[in-house]
Amino acid sequence: MITNFETNKVLIAKGLTSQHYLDATHWLLGFMHHHGIEWGLLPNTSSPLHIWARDYMPVQVSKEKFIRFCYTPDYLQDSPEYKPDTSAILSELGIQVIDSDIIADGGNVISCGDKVIMTDKIIRENPHYQRNKLIDTLSQLLEAEIILIPEDKYDEYGHADGMVRYMGNGYVLLNNYCDFDKTLRKKLVAALSPHFNITELHYGAYTNKSWAYINFLHVGQQIFVPMLKDKLAGIAFMQIADAYPECKCHKIWDFDLIVSEGGALNCCTWNITTAVETYV
Repeated sequence: MITNFETNKVLIAKGLTSQHYLDATHWLLGFMHHHGIEWGLLPNTSSPLHIWARDYMPVQVSKEKFIRFCYTPDYLQDSPEYKPDTSAILSELGIQVIDSDIIADGGNVISCGDKVIMTDKIIRENPHYQRNKLIDTLSQLLEAEIILIPEDKYDEYGHADGMVRYMGNGYVLLNNYCDFDKTLRKKLVAALSPHFNITELHYGAYTNKSWAYINFLHVGQQIFVPMLKDKLAGIAFMQIADAYPECKCHKIWDFDLIVSEGGALNCCTWNITTAVETYV
């Protein structure tokens, strides 16, 4: 699968440029422009409710292969207004997809090249699949081995992108569960260690927003870390920067409002490797 290291373009929902979110978006777009990262706006996403592009957009497997999963998560069963018309978006972008009947959010797909990390929420979201059949089908679609980790029961979304990120060369970065949930940490290490070397964040204190820091945007050799009005923000940034010495890390300020609504930078961006003409 395409990893973040291989991506070169970022698309965001038009709703993210509304006055409501403009401060944070200004920081992000300014840094991307300064560092020569191509970016664009997703058509048909003007609503401020459509900012979570990662989850409803397809997953890129190779330069011209995109998988569109069913975006019908349990947490949106009574909130269809959060789901834009992805067929209309993709038509204007000129992107063709392979459709799957598997229910999955993009935020629960962590590409590690020949492996993909997902939380085991994927199992209970798809009761119409027998477990082994589901894993085999995902592996075929994504052209990668599926590594399941236990979901964080305190995260209503059940996504992996607030728990673990790929560092390259067989390493993953694990959120600071050692500071506040040693039981879950033990289970995560047990699930990941047969497949990866693990680097752990460790802040020495608890914050209920630690998931937001590891939910950074990683495109090519650039990493954009959401910064919050939180005493551990500086520590989190330094540890993430240390974990990716080959990348340039940037602080994206004024992200508190977006985080309070349930997501962070990886959630509200869709980064891809471009191979076709796309709408910008």
